Amino acid sequence: MTDARTKAASLSLWSGPVDPVPLGGGITNTNFVVADGEEKYVVRIGDDIPVHQVMRFNELAASRAAAETGVSPEVVHHERGALVIRYIDGKTYAEDDVRKQENLERILRVLLRCHRDMPNHVRGPVLMFWVFHVVRDYAGTLRDGGSAHIDRLPGLLDTAATLEKAVGPIDIVFGHNDLLPANFIDDGSRIWLIDWDYAGFNSPLFDLGGLASNNGLTPAQEDWLLEAYFDRTVTDDLRRRYTAMKCASLLRETMWSMVSEIHSELAFDYAAYTAENMQRLDAALATLNEM
Repeated sequence: MTDARTKAASLSLWSGPVDPVPLGGGITNTNFVVADGEEKYVVRIGDDIPVHQVMRFNELAASRAAAETGVSPEVVHHERGALVIRYIDGKTYAEDDVRKQENLERILRVLLRCHRDMPNHVRGPVLMFWVFHVVRDYAGTLRDGGSAHIDRLPGLLDTAATLEKAVGPIDIVFGHNDLLPANFIDDGSRIWLIDWDYAGFNSPLFDLGGLASNNGLTPAQEDWLLEAYFDRTVTDDLRRRYTAMKCASLLRETMWSMVSEIHSELAFDYAAYTAENMQRLDAALATLNEM
């Protein structure tokens, strides 16, 4: 924390001495709120994280495109290991906020802009986020690191292969790929989507499935989400492909946490997070198997 805070305080952007205040909630970066004169900013401190395929050039490109699209705050400054964005004074969502229908409808509009409009603003090289590649790479990282979960890997990889086949051919959009509730901020008039660490081209089913699984949407809400997004009646085929991708989203989140257990230095209970996501994955797989 001290090194990160020192780095945040020493950025060339500031007009004078600043006092970075730790901002809780981050499980990939160390974040601060900084007041400089009459302006407030969020400073995200973090280098590349190869084990999670997080590359800061990609985060920067996505953050800029999201700001230009109007779904995320302005990028004010960046330098190696640091990204500075405008501070948004608003409510950071929890799962129950996302589940409220009026909020879910607003979130869907943000997601549609992200998927459809951001490709028009992305500049330079950016990544593709293919969850099944990520899962296979995580398995290798867990084996290399001597994870306590090694015995689970063959079963998890078999599950991934089954899910990839079930998803089938995909459309390509520009996805956020990490739709946790805390990545939505409501300022009273609009919802902002933040934290573009995992952004990249992907199937829309991944964001839709991630939104549902990370926020505990009901089956009725999931059907509404699919119908509203695709503007058509949900077929059995679409529902099954979506459910398979939802399972893949949970599988990735589970293995992300397993990798973080052995590689992250942030103060966070990753073991408990692994267990929580494993339970959600098992429940989603049971639903898929009943289809």
